[in-house]
Amino acid sequence: MRVLTVLTIVLAGALVSALVDATPVAADEGRFDWPLRPRPQVVRMFDAPRPDWQRGHRGVDLAGAPGQRVYAAGPGTVVFAGRLAGRTLVSVAHPGGLRTSYEPVEATVRVGQRVDAGTTIGALQAGHPGCAASACLHWGAMWGPAANADYVDPLGLLASTPIRLKPLP
Repeated sequence: MRVLTVLTIVLAGALVSALVDATPVAADEGRFDWPLRPRPQVVRMFDAPRPDWQRGHRGVDLAGAPGQRVYAAGPGTVVFAGRLAGRTLVSVAHPGGLRTSYEPVEATVRVGQRVDAGTTIGALQAGHPGCAASACLHWGAMWGPAANADYVDPLGLLASTPIRLKPLP
């Protein structure tokens, strides 16, 4: 029993030492940037469907102009670039299981291509339904496999969005 107690104290001390000596990580590391430049107006907010298969808005609509460059919001690999259900779409898989989608976008990237945050992935097309601007980018984000994805508000991924932690009940 005494050996176990001493071992626990030694391990706890090593953990504290490692944490104290650890290099600090920037709060924005791994955070994303806007897919349109300059910072666009959000014309329609995220509206999570409850349950997942119900109506909702599984992303945000950002005001833009036809032909405007669309940028990858974060580093990843292009997993789709083409037409889907009659619309042009680009989808990027990011480390950790996150995927972002951009539509309607005429792709300038190809499937399998690695992109960094800020890489041009295509040009914004006119014709997004329900958009009051001359063109709107629908920007979506989801965690997990497509068949069982959890949609998240992409605005929460932005480096400009403050991180707020809430206490557990």
